[in-house]
Amino acid sequence: MENIYKPWETKIMSIEDMTCDTKVFRLEAKKFSYMPGQFVELTIPGVGEAPISITSAPHEKGYIDLCVRRVGNVTEALHRMKAGDRVWIRGPYGVGFPFESIKGRDIVYVAGGIGMAPLRSSINYVLKHKSEFGKITVLYGARTPGDLLFKNEFERWAKECTFLVSVDTDKNPDGTPCGWTGNVGVVTTLFDKIPYPIKDAIGMVCGPPVMYKFVIKKFRDSGMPDNAIYVSLERHMKCGVGKCQHCQINNKYVCLDGPVFNYAEVKELPEAI
Repeated sequence: MENIYKPWETKIMSIEDMTCDTKVFRLEAKKFSYMPGQFVELTIPGVGEAPISITSAPHEKGYIDLCVRRVGNVTEALHRMKAGDRVWIRGPYGVGFPFESIKGRDIVYVAGGIGMAPLRSSINYVLKHKSEFGKITVLYGARTPGDLLFKNEFERWAKECTFLVSVDTDKNPDGTPCGWTGNVGVVTTLFDKIPYPIKDAIGMVCGPPVMYKFVIKKFRDSGMPDNAIYVSLERHMKCGVGKCQHCQINNKYVCLDGPVFNYAEVKELPEAI
């Protein structure tokens, strides 16, 4: 019987700094298939393992990108590594975004902070297959300009879709202006800037837990039905295959039934949103 927990060894091809505590690690993956929204379990021998969303898109061959914030023992150890070092991964795991069932539809993405990491895979996948979908809008919010991820892609996204960015504050810690000239406010302040009605669109959301109820309210107020809203949930996952029960929410397992869920499925689960 195949060992579903068995990882395989791979090499760190490159490392790119995103913010003061977040890096993108490009891992060699010559024969690896996945869909946007899925994740891998990354292992550092002697330290442990952690679930990490795949931020590259499936058409990018030969590697996968993982966007990792330094928040625990495994990610701390990973941040100390350099290109050429070796790690172990297993996967991909989980349910990704349902692209086959939403072809032809407009899509509105809403990302908050590190939530852009899993959504980037989906955004770049859809833009690569743009003829198969309707209008694409991306709303991205972060606490400060320095917390924004993938700034090197902003210009391209702005050319290929409606791309709107907001930060919570345009001030430095000492209260002086930081030079930000864009929108200031929480990400939901960007909804009024979407240049077309979104009641018939598909909504996709990923960000800090506090953000979800406000974004979903905006979607629902626009006339979007609950079954047109998809949320990517983050819970502490351990095994990735539904055995350890670390990520159980009532009768749902984030690692098996998600991490992408239709909002209509989970709206009655008190711990989900």
